[in-house]
Amino acid sequence: MTEKKPAVTAAEPQLNLSQFFPYRLSTLEMSVSQAVAQLYTGRFKMSRQEWRIMAALGSNHSMSAKEIAAHSSLEKMQVSRAISGLKKAELINQQEDPDDRRYTKLSLTDKGLNIYRQIVPLALAREAFILSDLSDEEQQQLFCLMDKVQNKAKELQQCG
Repeated sequence: MTEKKPAVTAAEPQLNLSQFFPYRLSTLEMSVSQAVAQLYTGRFKMSRQEWRIMAALGSNHSMSAKEIAAHSSLEKMQVSRAISGLKKAELINQQEDPDDRRYTKLSLTDKGLNIYRQIVPLALAREAFILSDLSDEEQQQLFCLMDKVQNKAKELQQCG
């Protein structure tokens, strides 16, 4: 006969998932991302990773895959797969750097730029709606607080 042990004793610290900051941040990120993703997943048949690459290239004109990964917080494999899909859809170009053949630059095609220009105002409108209950001052505070939290998380990552 096996004896049932209580999951947590009264003396142990307890985690209330609904109040745990990483969990709340994750669910917030998912809600916001899904609200914006509706724009490009349905009508434009694009994945989140593909849209991030399009957004990076739309604001930076041309970048390497490595630069895109760093800029968009995507992993190399995600970037590679998304680049393949975007090239197949003829939304991006990939050209060798004439000075360094190991380095390739990616840029939006005319078709890609056209789609980017269609999505951006819609994405900005969704962002404005999501933030509309916050005053301008509260929005500035939110972004400042997000920067502080991100810096502390990076500090922990460096410590290991």
